[in-house]
Amino acid sequence: MKTAWLLGVLATTLALAACGEKQQTVSAKKPDAPAWQGPDSAYAANGWKAGDQAAWEQQMQKRLQGQNEYVRIGGQ
Repeated sequence: MKTAWLLGVLATTLALAACGEKQQTVSAKKPDAPAWQGPDSAYAANGWKAGDQAAWEQQMQKRLQGQNEYVRIGGQ
C-alpha cells in the first residue's frame, strides 16, 4: 500500500515537473518574412546584405549549381 502511494506521488511530481518548461524561442524574426530579409550577421555569405533580394537569389543559384551533380562532374 505504501509503495503504491509512493509511486503515485512520484508520477505526479514528474508530470508536474514537465509542465514548468519555458518556451524556447531563438529569434524575433517573423516567420512570414521573406528569407532574403534576414539579419546581417557574420555568418552571411560574402557580398550579401540584409534586404538585397537580387544578391540573395544569385547566392542561392550559385549554391544550387554547386550541388548539381551534372554540373559538378561535367555532365551533358
